[in-house]
Amino acid sequence: MIRIVTGTSTGVGKTVATAALAARALADGLSVVVVKPVQTGIAEGDCDAAEVHRLTGCAVQEYTALDEPLAPDTAARRAGVTIPPVAEYADRVRVLARFHDLVLVEGAGGLLVRLDTDGGTLLDLAEKTGADAVVVCSPGLGTLNHAELTVGALRRRGVPVAGLVIGSWPSDPGLAERCNLEDLPRVTGLPVLARLPTGAASLDRAGFSAAAPGWFADARSGSGSRRG
Repeated sequence: MIRIVTGTSTGVGKTVATAALAARALADGLSVVVVKPVQTGIAEGDCDAAEVHRLTGCAVQEYTALDEPLAPDTAARRAGVTIPPVAEYADRVRVLARFHDLVLVEGAGGLLVRLDTDGGTLLDLAEKTGADAVVVCSPGLGTLNHAELTVGALRRRGVPVAGLVIGSWPSDPGLAERCNLEDLPRVTGLPVLARLPTGAASLDRAGFSAAAPGWFADARSGSGSRRG
């Protein structure tokens, strides 16, 4: 199975969500590999694949790394380098799927960010690999619009969407967060699969791996009484 992890924007918690999805699958005894097709901002120390490995211990792969923290096509153009087309990433992901129960592919930024200099996006990658998708969103104001736009773009291309993950749920949610928790399923027609607590990335591997499956348990009510 191939699953794309995309976000409604940058900074919504895709990397922690990817790690949580991996930890849950590992807890279920599945063979998992996480792929980051394009990573930007490495000159500033950004490395999402390494963070997923730190939190979960699962196998990770990173295909293209660029120095500046920009959209991949912009970073490549500024660096004067040629980066692989999305079709090449898709070929490599399909090969991995032959040897693993689950391949998680973490995008860069939002769904339509250009991953190559030919205009290829994560949406194209999802379509070429036959993947489904999980959409990571924020809990606060603006998330309903962003989530509905992202889910709509996936559906128009025929990409199945498994559900939503709220990437950073506050310990003391305000009115907007509480209302959005109810309204996100209404406007998207999708379940909230998990709410990841703010600060989850500060856990060590043992703590993260132990806690992650519970974040998927009854994600809307937060009772944690059953697996979602």
